[in-house]
Amino acid sequence: MNYELMNNNVATLCGVVATEPVFSHEMYGEGFYESVIIVPRLSDSVDKIPFTVSERLLVDGQIAEGNTVTLVGQLRSYNKITDGKSKLLLTLFVRDVVENDEEQNPNVIDVTGYVCKPPVYRMTPFKREICDILLAVNRAYNKSDYLPCIAWGRNARYVKEAAVGTKLTINGRIQSREYQKVLEDGTTETRVAYEVSVNRISDEE
Repeated sequence: MNYELMNNNVATLCGVVATEPVFSHEMYGEGFYESVIIVPRLSDSVDKIPFTVSERLLVDGQIAEGNTVTLVGQLRSYNKITDGKSKLLLTLFVRDVVENDEEQNPNVIDVTGYVCKPPVYRMTPFKREICDILLAVNRAYNKSDYLPCIAWGRNARYVKEAAVGTKLTINGRIQSREYQKVLEDGTTETRVAYEVSVNRISDEE
């Protein structure tokens, strides 16, 4: 596999496996399973990140409900049709399980990709600057992952004028965030969004 494509999307998560992995699908005779890893933040809250793992990484029993594990892989996106509408879903595709290190940041992602929609810059009611970016990150076999990223403060100001096609390198963390979705019948539903919260950002061009 192309070395650049292996290293333009690298994430490391250390946390507790929330549920026993459940079979998801099979590809080329290899079974894949899904679960969720609960990763602590610096505050008292946590991020609950879905992950997908090959049966070949399950054989030693490390990835089991309640175990603390460190997973290394890529944040990937796929579209799922729900009620006739396409929804972008994110999951950590696990490539390796490594030794836990309490001194390491438990939630790190480094991605390089291309702005594929005009950034959306806004101000919160508390006057905090935010900018939403959708980054297309190349993958092997002419595929791409579309990763929502959120920048704050000076990073938001830095990236708000980035043109579609601009190449960016982002360092941050994967976060989960609950929000209220207003449905067509006027009722609200609690949903979870996943995105890359930006720590550092640079323009490669």
